[in-house]
Amino acid sequence: MRLVAWQPDDLLRRLDDVVAVYGEAMGYRKELLQTRRGYIGSHVRRPGFRAVATLTAEGRLAGFGYGYTSAAGQWWHDQVRASLDEPSRKYWLSDCFEVVELHVRPVAQGHGVGARQLRALLAMAEGKRVLLSTPEADEQVSRAWRLYRRFGFSDVLRDFLFPGDERAFAILGRELPVAEGTVS
Repeated sequence: MRLVAWQPDDLLRRLDDVVAVYGEAMGYRKELLQTRRGYIGSHVRRPGFRAVATLTAEGRLAGFGYGYTSAAGQWWHDQVRASLDEPSRKYWLSDCFEVVELHVRPVAQGHGVGARQLRALLAMAEGKRVLLSTPEADEQVSRAWRLYRRFGFSDVLRDFLFPGDERAFAILGRELPVAEGTVS
């Protein structure tokens, strides 16, 4: 498998594949996936947009990740901001890169794909801190949780409910940059 940096046009050209990987990884219903197409398409125009993809030898999309500079007026940023106290807002949301999506097809999980994608994405990220959200899960069982903990992400908010999703999420954060060799 080959990890590549993606420009906005690269992601848009493969939008059907991106949405398919997203759906497989998150287990979302097909009707929800159609609404995600529009969101993802608009995200590529956000300041600080960075993206990576993992391609198989045949060119099939095994995984992808992207993020951008978090800012007031963005839905996710505003949802999280409303739940933080003032000191936490200043600390976490000032000069912050948001990992918006990081997904690996289930058949490709467990082979380091997510770790390589996250490491590359964080290396390209601009800002002093990085935030992401992930569904609440057993941290000992969930590959995503183990990955984020290995990368030094700590709890910012737990059991957070986003409007429109019945699952609880955790908001995790860490400082940037990620020093070379600090993550196995």
